[in-house]
Amino acid sequence: MRKHWLLTLILVLALLLVACGGDTEEPAEVEDTGETGEVAEEEAVEEEAEEMEEVTLVIESWRNDDLPIWQDVIIPAFEEQYPNINVEFQPAAPAEYNGVLNTKLEGGTAGDLITCRPFDASLELYQQGYLASLNDLPGLDNFSDVAKSAWRTDDGSTVFCVPMASVIHGFIYNQAIFDELGLEEPETQDEFMALLETIANESDYVPLAMGTADQWEAATMGFQNIGPNYWQGEAGREALLAGEQAFTDQAYIDTWQALAAWAPYLPEGYEAVKYADSQSLFTLGQAAIYPAGSWEIQLFESQADFDMGAFPPPLPEAGDTCYISDHTDIAMGMNAGTEHPEAARTFLEWMTTQEFAEMYTNQLPGFFTLSNHSIEVENELAQEFLSWRETCEETIRNSYQILSRGEPNLENDLWRVSAAVINGNMTPEQAAEEVQSGLDSWYEPQQ
Repeated sequence: MRKHWLLTLILVLALLLVACGGDTEEPAEVEDTGETGEVAEEEAVEEEAEEMEEVTLVIESWRNDDLPIWQDVIIPAFEEQYPNINVEFQPAAPAEYNGVLNTKLEGGTAGDLITCRPFDASLELYQQGYLASLNDLPGLDNFSDVAKSAWRTDDGSTVFCVPMASVIHGFIYNQAIFDELGLEEPETQDEFMALLETIANESDYVPLAMGTADQWEAATMGFQNIGPNYWQGEAGREALLAGEQAFTDQAYIDTWQALAAWAPYLPEGYEAVKYADSQSLFTLGQAAIYPAGSWEIQLFESQADFDMGAFPPPLPEAGDTCYISDHTDIAMGMNAGTEHPEAARTFLEWMTTQEFAEMYTNQLPGFFTLSNHSIEVENELAQEFLSWRETCEETIRNSYQILSRGEPNLENDLWRVSAAVINGNMTPEQAAEEVQSGLDSWYEPQQ
């Protein structure tokens, strides 16, 4: 009996010890699980708050003419889909953009999104660490290698800007003046000069609305506009790159000679006429022809109260092959120093879509999307420029790829000497010698 009682007592004590041990372990287990869940929940809330935080992106650009379209159409369309991301478009004057942008980047005050010029200017910004790589950006596969070639490294390994559009060079004219004077679009250089002479002799209109005060127009709207017909487009451009041709060749001298012939038909005091002055002269109906590019269409149609037409650069001789500058003109990159990289990438990804391509092409007629999306061009004048692709060979400005990397800068030299030739301060031969001498000083294939 005593033995039975002892066994019972031992069993009860054992059960009590097990019960106490279970009570000790179980609360600790519950407490650990609770802390982990609480921390995870707090982190999720913080991440959601960060995602919903309102940020402002600033776009740097040289396209000051496009400010209303960005403010009234493009940016509102984006912000409707991404209400926590505000976007501001802050353009500079075209001739001042490169200098202003470089100063801001060096000082750490540049915007989050950088409008990219093609080839060397933007490549240099990437190499200096100012533009971020976009290789992993969704949507870049909507652009061909050719479209991306103006904004990637020489070895093709890194893309640093999202391609936006190309522009086509040519001449825009006042249809009412042409009708009044019974004029027809010229096809050759001789017909073009005869047309200018008729306008000068039979009316009070300025035949050709352009000045040389800003210099860049003389090169971009003059030399690079008519030149491809003389140096045969891509064949000539690639020959310069390879060192097989030089600016002292006859094709380039002939281009400057044709450009010098414009001088008597430009506005009075054209040496002091700036870009905006030329635009106003044409849109006010005081000039018959504007040496331009498709990038002018939107502004001109918003300001002029007359119909306009366009013709491609005149051929040196009848029957020659037609060449046009269909220039990969504009793209958008991300400032590597932005404080809002995710928001900036969201905007850039949106720029790769069909929605943006269609909006940009038709809201800014004359800027033709570089994406693979199928877009119908609604504007008749823009469609006229675009139609030249069917009859002319295409090229790009010959100073943009590689040839403006050294000092003296080829692009800046072409601005200066082209203006000097028109002003009568330099002969075509002198212009050719000066430009070639600068290129010889640093570009090995030309040495």
